[in-house]
Amino acid sequence: MVTMVPAALPEAHDTAAVRIDGRPTPALREELRRISSWRNAVSVASLYVQTAALIWLSVRYVWTLPITFLLMGRAFAQFASLMHEAAHRLLFSDKRSNDWVGRWVLGFPAFTSTDAYRRVHMAHHRDEFGPDEPDIPLYAGYPIGRASLRRKLIRDATGQTGLKLMRQLLGNLRSPDRRSRRTVWKILAVQAVLLAAAIVSGHWWLYPVLWLAPYLTVWRVINRLRSIAEHGGMQRSKDRRQTTHSVRQHLLARFLLVPYHIGWHLAHHVDSGVPFRNLPRFHQALSEAGYVDSTFEYRSYPAIWRALSADPT
Repeated sequence: MVTMVPAALPEAHDTAAVRIDGRPTPALREELRRISSWRNAVSVASLYVQTAALIWLSVRYVWTLPITFLLMGRAFAQFASLMHEAAHRLLFSDKRSNDWVGRWVLGFPAFTSTDAYRRVHMAHHRDEFGPDEPDIPLYAGYPIGRASLRRKLIRDATGQTGLKLMRQLLGNLRSPDRRSRRTVWKILAVQAVLLAAAIVSGHWWLYPVLWLAPYLTVWRVINRLRSIAEHGGMQRSKDRRQTTHSVRQHLLARFLLVPYHIGWHLAHHVDSGVPFRNLPRFHQALSEAGYVDSTFEYRSYPAIWRALSADPT
């Protein structure tokens, strides 16, 4: 059976910063786990400023709409990345602020229940590819043929995947779980506010064209490409190098695909308590310990996508 798991792994060694299994030493761990609450607040505010600027640009210069449409997909990647940080309770050191911002400022605008995501995501971190792994449908079966991956991406790009997920979300309005029903109503209330803002601005079309449609299409493509580059075709193991890919980070990918350092995903899985700002430093420490090297780290995202869609020979 073809697998994406590295055939051989480099032999790591203990350093002053990292143990042989990749875990940071207590001194480094304390430094890495510090949360920069004020800087993160600026990141959240900056995300809203960027998003508002894209919308303004679309109204002021209609010819930019194809570009801003694509960049709004990137905006959802940013919302998801910061929401992911809040789900780990790493966005703000104050738990109440972390959870409120995670829900109302990041999650609900992006059609996501941060609390539900947290419950599912923690199961993912506890045992990747284990019996309770919630994301197996996204990761399993790779590598797949190019035609198969192309079909998946076409479904994403044409909104078929997004509409299916939207129906699942709205289906929770009939859930016997009162908490689930209330959460969906909160998401819909936030969406209603966004729609009302578009109507009041005199440009009602902004909500369906620059909010709902990019979420259903561009964001679904980005999410799949990022997700399979994180765990596609890996396997259950105590060694995170067999559960999680490592991909070299380049500026364009960090801008479009993996904002807020979420692309240093192996480091994140070695210690999921490290805030996103400190992941590059942690990855460097892992490299210096030999835990990560070029023998199994992909040189770029296109390189790993090619490997993930390698037709059988």
